[in-house]
Amino acid sequence: MTTNVLFVCGSLNQTTMMHAISRQMSEFNCYFTPFYADGLLGLLSKLGLLNFTILGGAHRRATERYLRENHLAMDFGGKAHSYDLVVTCTDTLIQRNLLGKRIVLIQEGMTEPEGPAYHLVRTLRLPRYLANTAATGLSDAYEVFCVASPGYRDLFIRKGVKPEKIAVTGIPNFDNAISYLKNDFPYRGYVLAATTCARENFKPDDRPTFIRKCLKIAAGRQLIFKLHPNENFERARREIEQYAPGALIFTDGNVHEMIANCDVLITQYSSVVYTGIALGKEVHSYFDLDELKRLAPMQNNGASAGRIADVCRRLLNQPQPKRARQPVPKLFPESWFRW
Repeated sequence: MTTNVLFVCGSLNQTTMMHAISRQMSEFNCYFTPFYADGLLGLLSKLGLLNFTILGGAHRRATERYLRENHLAMDFGGKAHSYDLVVTCTDTLIQRNLLGKRIVLIQEGMTEPEGPAYHLVRTLRLPRYLANTAATGLSDAYEVFCVASPGYRDLFIRKGVKPEKIAVTGIPNFDNAISYLKNDFPYRGYVLAATTCARENFKPDDRPTFIRKCLKIAAGRQLIFKLHPNENFERARREIEQYAPGALIFTDGNVHEMIANCDVLITQYSSVVYTGIALGKEVHSYFDLDELKRLAPMQNNGASAGRIADVCRRLLNQPQPKRARQPVPKLFPESWFRW
């Protein structure tokens, strides 16, 4: 009997993680879908009103292009087959047709701080996606949650995730930083600033102040900006050229390889800070560095994808437990928001 596994993608980081795991599961029928939604969110995404999220825009285009270029079997929305297992990088939204399926959740990277939105979601039982990645792991809709490090295991347990559901496996893309040292990026010895798409997600970002901070840290050294792929490139470029003339600006390319070649890494809210930490770079972040070092993904020479694949195999060999239906927020019509 054939076994079908659905990999739910999202950002390019999430998509490449899903692909890495699937390569370790060649004995199964692996299918991939860009991220999707039901109800009101599904409608809004079709209208292009959620293009600043993984439901559309640059994220969606990059994912579809990657799936095509790598000749991966696509099943948009997981509608064409019956699936024995679902692997996803986010549970802030569980799609209607995945409810009751066996799900393995993979930590995608850094989680956002527990700000006001997070506490409102927890207190009022609002849809988790309103708190974005701060609410990662809170659905309890999965059977196993694969996390990046013992530090993150402790963090998720503090948030209420069941300890018995957590597996510390490491995560692809962040478990073998030393591999990025071998690259053909032509620059060396510079200060690298990795920006964020906070403004595109309707969050505050004082970009002029950030650029001035980068200039101060660079202290005359070559300054390179790597723009977040979901940013408004035209606006970001205009601001950098105004406040930091002479800085180099890249809108694409492998940011991990750029980090490998830099002397100093400056980030805002970005998981790539972990690559800098793993490589022993001088790192600046909006987050507390001691906390980041405690949470930093384990370095296991790229073994995380295989470890996660083993988790999936063990799960498929176990009988599926009976699960209660996940609750839906009472403040909204059930057809709008599915947990």
